[in-house]
Amino acid sequence: MNQHVRRTGWSWWYLLLLAQFIAVLWPPFYNRIEPSWIGMPFFYWYQLLWIIIGAVLTAIVYFATDD
Repeated sequence: MNQHVRRTGWSWWYLLLLAQFIAVLWPPFYNRIEPSWIGMPFFYWYQLLWIIIGAVLTAIVYFATDD
């Protein structure tokens, strides 16, 4: 018998999604001006960098949990 078992429920991969929210929703991590990058304070470029990191992490979780 060759049956396909569909897995449902929670996976450890979803912790990657939680990590990106914690990194952005906790302002003491990035509430400072230095180091600046191309004249942009750390406060702004840190959040912009997490947009890219968040997209990459979301893709990783998507493909890792794809059935």
